[in-house]
Amino acid sequence: MKKILLLCCAILPSLLWAQKTSPADKRFAGLDATFTKILDDWKVAGFAVAVVQKDKVIYAQGFGYRDYEKKLPVTPNTLFAIGSVTKAFTASLLGQLQQEGKVALDKPAHQYLPGLSFFNDAMNNSVTLRHMMSHQTGLPRHDISWYLFPTASRDTLLQRVHYQEPTAGVREKWQYNNFMYMAQGVVIEKLTGKSWEENVKEKIFIPLGMTRSNFSVLDLPKSDDASLGYGLRGDSTIRKVPYYNISGMGPAGSINSSVLEMSNWLITWIYGGKFRGKEILPSSFVTEALSPQTLVNAGLPSKEKPDIHFAAYGLGWGMNSYRGHYRVNHGGGIDGFTSVAALFPTDSIGVMVLTNQEGSQVPSIVLNTIADRLLGLKPYDWNGDLKKAADKAKAAQKSAAATKKAIAHTTKPSHALADYSGDYTHPGYGTMTLYTKGDSLFAQTGERQLWLRHNNYDVFDPLPYDPAEGVDSAGLPMQIPIQFRLNVSGEVEGLSVPFEAGLQPIVFKKGAKVARVAKAELEKYVGEYELAGATVKVYTKGETLYVFVPGQPEYELVPNDKDKFALKVASGYFVQFASNGKGEVTDLTFVQPNGNFKATRKTGP
Repeated sequence: MKKILLLCCAILPSLLWAQKTSPADKRFAGLDATFTKILDDWKVAGFAVAVVQKDKVIYAQGFGYRDYEKKLPVTPNTLFAIGSVTKAFTASLLGQLQQEGKVALDKPAHQYLPGLSFFNDAMNNSVTLRHMMSHQTGLPRHDISWYLFPTASRDTLLQRVHYQEPTAGVREKWQYNNFMYMAQGVVIEKLTGKSWEENVKEKIFIPLGMTRSNFSVLDLPKSDDASLGYGLRGDSTIRKVPYYNISGMGPAGSINSSVLEMSNWLITWIYGGKFRGKEILPSSFVTEALSPQTLVNAGLPSKEKPDIHFAAYGLGWGMNSYRGHYRVNHGGGIDGFTSVAALFPTDSIGVMVLTNQEGSQVPSIVLNTIADRLLGLKPYDWNGDLKKAADKAKAAQKSAAATKKAIAHTTKPSHALADYSGDYTHPGYGTMTLYTKGDSLFAQTGERQLWLRHNNYDVFDPLPYDPAEGVDSAGLPMQIPIQFRLNVSGEVEGLSVPFEAGLQPIVFKKGAKVARVAKAELEKYVGEYELAGATVKVYTKGETLYVFVPGQPEYELVPNDKDKFALKVASGYFVQFASNGKGEVTDLTFVQPNGNFKATRKTGP
């Protein structure tokens, strides 16, 4: 009871705001109590909602806390991360450029962005901007690439696309892809000579009076009314989630805004691209963007909800039939936040819901609850329905975990944990650094740390690790094991992880272990060595050591261990030097998968 009372107190400031700016509307009678219950049922720190009808905001309210620890209330002006609701902004900039004659949506994208290279020529020749905007390129998400291996460089992210394998042909099916919206942002930057952020601010934010909206979580703390992000530990403990900087992927989802400022954005779409009589977006583009460009997936309406059916995607917006009404919407989600923006174009209604809980059902529940009232539909208990489904799913998971027989793994890794240490790289993803600490193996990817729990043989299960909080057992699911790969010599040469459904596990190649060796130190290896009647030459070029075997190309040697060098171009091949009691190099041995071959030194340097 005490908790409910605190929540009620938290919404008083925004209740007063709503009363001053909105006339009484019977359609919203009792809605505040309904939303307060939703807040408590789902253990949400806070959320905000705004409703527009034609060109007016008819309801704007905040619930709960933007700062749960300090009990600072959410208001209609509170800034939240809107996530992928950003995509419509990026698509709209291309719509503006199309009207200016600077771009054609149906021409191959590489004509405008030569630096964009896909996995194969068929994609290079076929993928257009429209395919990228409507998620029809054939690429699956590959989200782990930017999420676990972040970079602020969009050019770097763009280069990764070439190594990301498709799971379908162009136009074959709808597959959501954030990289393609990042790439659209780069197209905009190349065509305008200005950053994506500058374009959005000049062409959309300023004309719409969105003066407080920004593009980075680094700017959120600068506002006097911005929300922190939260999640749930277990089923009911609200915990703060650190802001996650996705500036490199900005055009796909980095905008932060409030429900009041986003209301102007919704009004613009309701009026065919105009705001207060001034054209912001071309009306022809608005029509295209809000119309189906591709089917999201096949399916029939259920018996329980026969008036909710079809799912399609336009240009930066999704659409479906909601209880006999045409609905356009797009959700968004990033660490600590979930959102939804929705339009009912023929009804001239828009709804914006922002919450500071990651992976939350609340935006959908609030949207549907409001829509039923505004459209004059028979009330449906969306909160109870989705809560019942969520509780049922949790119970099933617990039951499965309780009845699942534990598999006794008595095997050990094939190597000492230190042998798995090193840098592992995939050109379409990035580099993860593995290291040992105490008796455990860890992986570092960007700012994320993972504890690698041994599973079986050379298979480890990655779990999120926080030095302050320890291991989060509810993190990465166990269906994403890391399996180390050995070369024919039995040495660790890489690892594979099933990051993307529908594809073979992604293979990360281990870089050669590098031990720094000064140039003067390398000179002791220089000379000629006799190998079965042939003369092997070892020499330096600059600060690099090379070996030459007659009839073969020269091989660059990479320092690997004491007196041991790896052949840079051949995994599993090494040169091991040996010395006498005086420290003089006497011979070398080629350590290869097919055997070891010794060569005796003939001359010195």
